[in-house]
Amino acid sequence: MSFITTRGIVFRYLKYAETSVIADFYTEARGLRSFVIAGVRSRRATIKASLLQVMSLIEVVAYDRSDVTLHRLKEIRLAHTYKSLPFSVPKGAVGLFMAELCRKTIREEEPNPELFDFLWQSFVFLDATAAPFANIHLWFLASLTGYLGFLPHGEWSEKTPFFDLKTGCFAAEAPLHLSYTTPEISSLLHQLLHTELENCHTIKMGRAERKLLLEKMLVFYSEHIDNFSTLQSHLILQEVLE
Repeated sequence: MSFITTRGIVFRYLKYAETSVIADFYTEARGLRSFVIAGVRSRRATIKASLLQVMSLIEVVAYDRSDVTLHRLKEIRLAHTYKSLPFSVPKGAVGLFMAELCRKTIREEEPNPELFDFLWQSFVFLDATAAPFANIHLWFLASLTGYLGFLPHGEWSEKTPFFDLKTGCFAAEAPLHLSYTTPEISSLLHQLLHTELENCHTIKMGRAERKLLLEKMLVFYSEHIDNFSTLQSHLILQEVLE
C-alpha cells in the first residue's frame, strides 16, 4: 500500500453513518478527492472535527489508490492557521461563498498546481488582509473563470461597453437576448479582471452594484458550466455585507 503526502483545502464534509464523515478536499497532488473518515464524531476520535471545517488549509497523508472513489486518511494536520476568518462573521461569509463556489465548479480529479495555488493564496489573503474586503468574492468569481476555461474575452471600452454572458465577450451593442450586463457593470467586471487581489478594494462600487454584479456573474457561470446549481451562501453573503 502506497501513501501520498499533500496539501489540501476542505470544500465540505457530510455526516456518514453513526460517527463518521465524508469530506471533499481539493488536493495539490491529486485534485478533487473524497475521503471517508471514521470515528470523527465519537468521544475517542483521533482526528479532530475542527480540522474538517470548510476552508481549512490542511496537509494529509493518505492511502493512494486509483481504483476507489472514497479514499482513506492516515494522518491530517493544519498546514495554515487562520488568524481572523474564524472570528469575523463578514470574512467568514466571504470565505464560505468562495468555498461553495469551488465545490460546485471544480470537478477534476487530477492535479492542477496553478489552480491549487490560486485557491490557497486567495483564502490566505482573505484571512490576513486588513483592507476592506467587500470586493474579494467578486474578484474571485471573475478570476476563477480563467482556471475553469471561460475567461471573458476582449476589453471593455466606450466602443464595446456591453458584456455578453452567453458568448463571454465584450460587445459593441446589447445582444437580442437578456443575458448581458450594462456598460456600468461591464466596466466593473473589466476592472476586476485587470486588478490584483491585494488592490481589488480600490475598485469603487456601491452595495447595489455589488449585488447586481454578483447576480450577473452567477448567470455567467450557469451559462458556461453544465449543471451549475444554485449557490446558497451568496444570499447570506449579501445580508452580511449589507
